[in-house]
Amino acid sequence: MRRALAVTAVAGAAWVTRRALRRRIERSPLWPLPALETPVSGHSPRRALRALIVSRTEPARGVLQLTLESPDLPAWSPGAHVDVTLPSGLVRQYSLCGDPADGGRYTIAIRLIEDGRGGSREAHAQLVEGAELELRPPRNRFELVPAASYVFVAGGIGITPILPMLRAATAAGADWTLLYGGRSRASMPFLADLASYGERVSVLAEDESGLPDLAAVAGAGPGTPVYCCGPEPLMRAVTEAAPDPAAVHLERFSPAAEPGPGRAFTVELRRSGRVVEVAADESALAAVRRELPDTPYSCEQGFCGTCQHRVLAGGVDHRDELLTDQEREDSMLLCVSRAKEDRLVLDL
Repeated sequence: MRRALAVTAVAGAAWVTRRALRRRIERSPLWPLPALETPVSGHSPRRALRALIVSRTEPARGVLQLTLESPDLPAWSPGAHVDVTLPSGLVRQYSLCGDPADGGRYTIAIRLIEDGRGGSREAHAQLVEGAELELRPPRNRFELVPAASYVFVAGGIGITPILPMLRAATAAGADWTLLYGGRSRASMPFLADLASYGERVSVLAEDESGLPDLAAVAGAGPGTPVYCCGPEPLMRAVTEAAPDPAAVHLERFSPAAEPGPGRAFTVELRRSGRVVEVAADESALAAVRRELPDTPYSCEQGFCGTCQHRVLAGGVDHRDELLTDQEREDSMLLCVSRAKEDRLVLDL
């Protein structure tokens, strides 16, 4: 059963050393946490991790940057994200924006969204230096493919998965260009980090120059990978401007569109020996969790992949934009996808 760790602020955190923080976590009776089963690609178990917040900064207006440390943090690659369990038990996904070579340390950044679903407000209010967090090992559906050149486009907090890619592309000797847009420079994190790249980076603040010019995208050579993360309108514009849409790689922080109405259907849970009815106005995830309340989930919007499960029989109306064509042949995301006909059989 999932256990959310309470976030405990350390009184007088300013004088608590990182060594002392590490001792706290290593002496905890809950360390290490037992393995928890979460379906992902390949349907392998993903062990819950614990890490300490050793640094909290604000690299831009409305942006919280956290540095997490633990001796057990797995390796990761540019484009990866982690699932973080907030104090309330909410689970949110945040891109890793530090250096993959910096073992034992993760860096994430969180934009405050006042009218969001509450995760960012909770993070900004309660995640303090000296707190302990539960998280899951990194996943990556935004992998940087080997290439001689790249075009990167980031909008606002969408710069977070792009930052490690810039370091990797530079280290590999690749040619690249970054278009980085935002409402204002004050709201755009990591501008100081990007300054070292010189003319490779174009900073496009909307209050200075209006909407970004995507000429660099339109001029990308044949097969040149284009990586984009940001608001949905920006990603649509990049896809339309790219000469080779197949070379465009997108990372979403929110669903492309709300799923339309559905029809009722039946789900057989083969391993559990149960059958559930899914109403037209509810998700398969909600129906399955009535019978199996420990079924893992997170975003409930079809873009994190936590509720991916194998389909043994039946056609699926895939309503996500996350799974590959190969993954769609035998799996689905329970939170948004539905049956094409009257019945599905799941490996649950």
